[in-house]
Amino acid sequence: MLEIPAIWMFPALFVLVFMGIPVAFAMIGLSFAFGYWFFGDTLGPQMFSRLKDVSSNYVLTALPLFIFMGSALERSGIADRLFHAIQLWIGRLRGGLALTSISMCSIFAACSGVVGAVETVVGMMAIPPMVKQRYKHDLISGTICAGGSLGTIIPPTVVVVVYGSVVEESIGDLFAGVVIPGVLMTLLFIVYIALRCHLKPEDGPAVEADEIRVPTIEKLRITIVALVPAIVLIVAVLGSILAGIASPTEAAAVGAFGAVALIVAYGRMSWDIAMQVVERAIRVNVMVMFTVLGGVMFSAIFMVNGGNDLIRVFLDTFKPGPVELTILMLAVFFVLGFILDWVSIVLICMPIFTPLIRSVGIDPIWFGIMVCIVIQTSYLTPPVAPSIYYLRAIAPPEITYGEMFRGVVPFVICQLIVLAVVAFYPPTALYLPSLLFGG
Repeated sequence: MLEIPAIWMFPALFVLVFMGIPVAFAMIGLSFAFGYWFFGDTLGPQMFSRLKDVSSNYVLTALPLFIFMGSALERSGIADRLFHAIQLWIGRLRGGLALTSISMCSIFAACSGVVGAVETVVGMMAIPPMVKQRYKHDLISGTICAGGSLGTIIPPTVVVVVYGSVVEESIGDLFAGVVIPGVLMTLLFIVYIALRCHLKPEDGPAVEADEIRVPTIEKLRITIVALVPAIVLIVAVLGSILAGIASPTEAAAVGAFGAVALIVAYGRMSWDIAMQVVERAIRVNVMVMFTVLGGVMFSAIFMVNGGNDLIRVFLDTFKPGPVELTILMLAVFFVLGFILDWVSIVLICMPIFTPLIRSVGIDPIWFGIMVCIVIQTSYLTPPVAPSIYYLRAIAPPEITYGEMFRGVVPFVICQLIVLAVVAFYPPTALYLPSLLFGG
């Protein structure tokens, strides 16, 4: 076993990541190092063919457009309007600001599909009023982190786009599959916040009535101005995909155009805003695409350097059934989520796992929905917990790391409940794809 080169690739990757080398460059570097072991002087053409495969993948063309859409929505001002509108209606409830934040996160996630953007934008708006209202710090932390994680499970999530491109499954089926689990998870978050603040009102006091007292006509006007554009954008992007009217790439282009139109409609368009949108989109796209390339190269070199042999030995030794194999693969996703970002995990694991799940009859759509939930859970769990570091960048210093980690625990439990529901009752993930696309 130890003489198989592939067995050393993952330990080497972890060493480089812990040394502080970006994951994308670590995977690319190791691909060249171990690739030369197998291909020798013909490595260059082999790597070029992988680059060509990535650059010509039609499904991946949706990614830059979805990322641009999220970047534009960050600067459009729609988030401020949505937060204010929702707060006017439910701010006077116990935990109203936290409920507003979760509601806002779910809507904004459905508009943008970009994970980090949801937490950052909503957190910058919601944390100051919650601190002012004397919310418990762990509730503030958990709400913002969990709300931000909804960008992983609520379509049009870019996680699904990457997963679908690797597994070669319909993006429309996958988007339809995450709808029910995404709604269920949002409801569980809301129920937890409402129940906690009902039992312990001091954890999430209601907003003073005078602060949000607005005439009904004005309240309706504010709500319409905020909600109608968001709903139109969601229907245009997600609705067109689910209805079979547009491909994910076409829908992403419509969403990108709609996000820019919102910047203009809200009177925020300027040269500085335009440059910020483009710069942010380029930075995120470059990061994601380098990671995509690295993941594709790494998994390909792993397989040719003996990865197939390792998998065959494992299957011959342990002979896992579909249930055991599903649990094992999801556990690998969860553990890797401690140290790697979601793009790397999907791109490294799924080329290896896809033949396995097909060989034992595991539905790739059902498995993909569970992968999204597990990735979402790892987004909140230490030691890496990207959500905590996003929060640290925008939270006041009086909110400690300990409070942040304690705050996410109840929401992680909610996520695990949804994972169990999907695992034990697959129609929660498969009913809508079957209904809409006959899959």
